[in-house]
Amino acid sequence: MEAPHHEAPAVTLKITVNSPEQMGELGRRLAKLLRPGDLVMLTGELGAGKTTLTRGLGEGLGVRGAVTSPTFVIARVHPPLAEGPSLVHVDAYRLGGGLDEMEDLDLDVSLPESVVVVEWGDGKVEELSDDRLRVVIDRAVGEASGDAPDGAADEVRDVTITGLGGRWADADLASLSA
Repeated sequence: MEAPHHEAPAVTLKITVNSPEQMGELGRRLAKLLRPGDLVMLTGELGAGKTTLTRGLGEGLGVRGAVTSPTFVIARVHPPLAEGPSLVHVDAYRLGGGLDEMEDLDLDVSLPESVVVVEWGDGKVEELSDDRLRVVIDRAVGEASGDAPDGAADEVRDVTITGLGGRWADADLASLSA
């Protein structure tokens, strides 16, 4: 007997990003697709570009404050400069308890009215929303780096963006690779 299938439909896009500038630009393009209540989960090793992507996202959303890694504050709220959602930038690396601990942060912001970006959120914040955007950033390895000038290969990233749930079923993720 097959187990019931609860997984939300997924839409996936893979992009190769060649520089931190391109990562920021990807964030700015991604911001155009986001709306209040969206949850974006960022996964990638240290230095992969999660904060660079979020910085671009913040620029695209037009929020106040420099987007820096929230490692020591766990979460930082960037209010909009004009109309639009706040950006809540969370670093869940040290959040052991997942959602309960996240609620304890008392972010003084309504998550349904904000765009929430969580670094290191895998296994911790999925229950926040069935609809979420999962962004996995991997350092590119292999033949691609052979074409890059010395040192530039270190900047190449493979970004996999997966939209989970009905919210993303019709989203134009292809516009991100423009």
